[in-house]
Amino acid sequence: MSCEPLTQNLTSQQLSSINQLLDEVSFRQLEDFGQISSETKPDGTLITTCDRWSDSRIVRGLSTITYKEGVLSEEGLTTVPHSSAYWVVDPLDGTTNFAAGIPYWAISIARFVNGKPEAAFLDIPALNKRIVALKGKGVWLNGKPLTIATRSKTTSDCVSLCSRSIRVLQRKPNKPFPGKIRLLGVSSLNLTSVALGQTIAALEATPKIWDLAAAWLVLSELNCSIKWLKLDPSNLQAGADLCSVNFPVLAASTPNELNQLLPWGEALMEA
Repeated sequence: MSCEPLTQNLTSQQLSSINQLLDEVSFRQLEDFGQISSETKPDGTLITTCDRWSDSRIVRGLSTITYKEGVLSEEGLTTVPHSSAYWVVDPLDGTTNFAAGIPYWAISIARFVNGKPEAAFLDIPALNKRIVALKGKGVWLNGKPLTIATRSKTTSDCVSLCSRSIRVLQRKPNKPFPGKIRLLGVSSLNLTSVALGQTIAALEATPKIWDLAAAWLVLSELNCSIKWLKLDPSNLQAGADLCSVNFPVLAASTPNELNQLLPWGEALMEA
């Protein structure tokens, strides 16, 4: 992997190098799956030695693929880099699933340019699936293009909730929830499920920027509706520490579905 100067868009060689890096990290995670114990971080979430190794390898790899572009990572530096282009990484999104032997987790990598995602990579090792999104160019699943039409072909009335957003059901006990509830346990994939047509909407109560960075571009490229319920990640400030900053979000396949679910999203924000 060779070092190249800053460009607005990644070159074909850089894209190839990122895919090679993902291959390596995915392989290691599959080797460790079911063979590794976890510990609890100060915020109550889990971490494994595989999380740490994956983060170190990805950060090191990205430094050789692009030149002087900072990295914001869940397991590393959590401050917004000062470079105009930088990377946002969750080396193992879904550690609870991974540590519990549930084969559903993701590697999430996104490159931001001028405050918004320009390229996104989501790898699901146990399912041998890789989603790539490039701003203005589209989304691919294992090299095959995804479109609004392919998403619309899937019939689903499922809505993905995170474990913390499930409390909205208690806040509206007399109102039927407009969908079949799914809890996938992986923030990035909860949101991406909307873009893939697996769900009609997803509600995330406390996602961090590394949870949603790659999914954000996938949703945008497939014309899904996104409603930031509190903070808008488009306004990140260089030097800001995002370790404890949440970006509650509601994503939906269409504006109509967004409007149908919006009262539930608003209920989530009630004190």
